[in-house]
Amino acid sequence: MTYDYNTQRKRMALPEYGRNVQKMVDHIKTIENREERNRAARTIIQIMGNLNPHLRDEGDFKHKLWDHLALIADFELDIDPPYPPLEPTSLNEKPNQIPYRQEDIRYLHYGRIIEMMIDAASEMKDGEEKEYFTTLIVNQMKKAYVTWNRNQVADEVIISDMIMLSGGRLKMTEGVKILEIKDLLPQVKRKPQGKIHGKQQNKQYGRKKGYIRH
Repeated sequence: MTYDYNTQRKRMALPEYGRNVQKMVDHIKTIENREERNRAARTIIQIMGNLNPHLRDEGDFKHKLWDHLALIADFELDIDPPYPPLEPTSLNEKPNQIPYRQEDIRYLHYGRIIEMMIDAASEMKDGEEKEYFTTLIVNQMKKAYVTWNRNQVADEVIISDMIMLSGGRLKMTEGVKILEIKDLLPQVKRKPQGKIHGKQQNKQYGRKKGYIRH
């Protein structure tokens, strides 16, 4: 007896569409009439779309399906797709390198965003709005410090770092307090303890009523 195992079958380019779609694509490659072949390809595209409804949220949904069809057919399907056909060489193209700023970050635990916020606030005119943003920045700095260092930190240290990073352009308003750590970080809820459940509760109930089990 001969067994038909998936490991012995042709490898599928996109397994998420299943073996049946692969068989249908292999079949339409054998259709000689071009119009009939195009018609069959459009039908398969509809089936592929129904099998992957999550792709409908993407803007190029239809285009992506036609590209997938080309992949499943191993680029051997001679049809007239409504989009420019996917080229096999495009699969080997390397993505463009993302430019990354090479400047050093003075305090890694604060990060680049904090430095950018400090620079932006330093350019603001003196007044309540600048004082408000300065307070927000200091609280965010304290939160970042404790998150990465996992220990207590004096408010004076945070304020000193803020003044240094701003080149003395930002100062903490007198009388304004920095938030406590418990107000900056989410508190972990503890599970309640000491409750009596199940058999222990039934056992105590039986003792109180004088119930005797046989």
